[in-house]
Amino acid sequence: MYQYRQVLVRMRQGDSDRDIDRSKIMGRKKLAAVREIATERGWLSPGNALPDDTQLATAFSRKEFLPASCISSAEPWREQIAQWHDAGVPGTTIHGALVRNHGYEGSYSSVYRLLQQLKAELTPDVPMRLEFKPADAAQVDFGAGPTITDAHTGEIHKTWFFVMTLCWSRHQYVEFVRDQSVDTWLLCHRHAFEWFNGVVARVIIDNPKCAIVKACIYEPEVQRAYAQCAEGYSFKVDPCPPRDPAKKGIVESGVKYVKSSFLPLREFRDLDDANRQAQAWVMQEASTRTHGTTREVPLKRFEDVEQALLLPLPDVQPELATWARVKVHRDAHVQFQRAYYSVPFRLAGKDLWLKATATMVQLYYEHELSASHVRQTAPGTRSTVADHMPPAAQAWQLHDTQWCLREAQRIGPSCHALVHALFGDQVLIKLRAVQGVLRFAQQFGASRLEAACRRANHFGTPSYKAVKLILQKGLDQSWLSTEPAESSATTYTHGGRFCRDTQTLLIH
Repeated sequence: MYQYRQVLVRMRQGDSDRDIDRSKIMGRKKLAAVREIATERGWLSPGNALPDDTQLATAFSRKEFLPASCISSAEPWREQIAQWHDAGVPGTTIHGALVRNHGYEGSYSSVYRLLQQLKAELTPDVPMRLEFKPADAAQVDFGAGPTITDAHTGEIHKTWFFVMTLCWSRHQYVEFVRDQSVDTWLLCHRHAFEWFNGVVARVIIDNPKCAIVKACIYEPEVQRAYAQCAEGYSFKVDPCPPRDPAKKGIVESGVKYVKSSFLPLREFRDLDDANRQAQAWVMQEASTRTHGTTREVPLKRFEDVEQALLLPLPDVQPELATWARVKVHRDAHVQFQRAYYSVPFRLAGKDLWLKATATMVQLYYEHELSASHVRQTAPGTRSTVADHMPPAAQAWQLHDTQWCLREAQRIGPSCHALVHALFGDQVLIKLRAVQGVLRFAQQFGASRLEAACRRANHFGTPSYKAVKLILQKGLDQSWLSTEPAESSATTYTHGGRFCRDTQTLLIH
């Protein structure tokens, strides 16, 4: 409104509209309208005070009226369209509903222009810039790294890079990794704190699965392993609301800066080489430049102020362990990272907590330690404790070939000879048959089993079926002829063609 005030001053001084027009402040047509309004309100009288900006804006504000051709044909349904828009209904669906249910004959473009007017009338969403104190917080995020071909093995690896940026000084830590697992996440935190030689009060993160089990605005659920890491280093976890990465914009910018300033035009022999180059780049370029927001050098701000205010590292490094819920399979084993670990067979079908460190795997049921194993690194390997198996399975594992031979020798020479004959089969592994024969000692006694084996050997039928038939019919207690009986050798296994009374045959 300063132009109107300047014009009124000159009019009060007696300048004509032509003189004022020559100064290019305002045209004569408009000056005539201003003079008319000013005269009506007495603003040109030398004794009266000049109006303030509010009065000038009220008197000279432009009153624009749109012609009928500029008014949207969907204007009669403005309130209904606004309600649908607030509910998230797409514009094409709104246009279809108007045509179908309200007899609207206009085009979709008219509806689209009305929707744009409604958006312009909304209160703009103005973000608030977050301010941080020294050593108050750090922001953490992952970024997609390059594909690295190992110079020694030729193996191609997809990589990511971990970035932790101190919110006040903007000093950062960068590390390239091969995965985003819980183990990697925790180890990167340890390396970052050792890089800074201290710990911040809180760590602001997104909602990665390696850190947050359940993403929520009000009550997020932190991964158990990450919670223990936070307790060990005495920092607090501050996850952003879901789908709102602007809350950690500092590290988001840091990730973009790594992608645009570090990765282009570089080659890496392997992961270690990438990390060596990244650390040198941080100390020589990234943290020694003048930051665009703070207008100071991040490394200088860190060394002069922030480093002394960081929490000290713990005297004993906290144990970095991964926790996972696992279910016991039917074979009394659980699976973790493609390896298998046994638990007591009574826990089959139960849900357990698995704690995995770099060297050990421990399994808990209702907060009680149920099993401990050395961590397996090769996929598909099994770690089985014999005592975890059922008694029958343990007995079966113990009753191997050597045990069977020793047990048969203890029973007697005939039993030992029969077992040797069974093990001598050229086609079948008759371990179960031998175990079945030896179990007859529990039912009939060792002496009767030895006699039954003697009779079976005598008739040339050293088999499980023959020994079982002899014991069931009590033939082991009958007199055994010393003459060979080759013609009836298959009596116990297949039965003789003309011999119906096996006991009579054996007696005679």
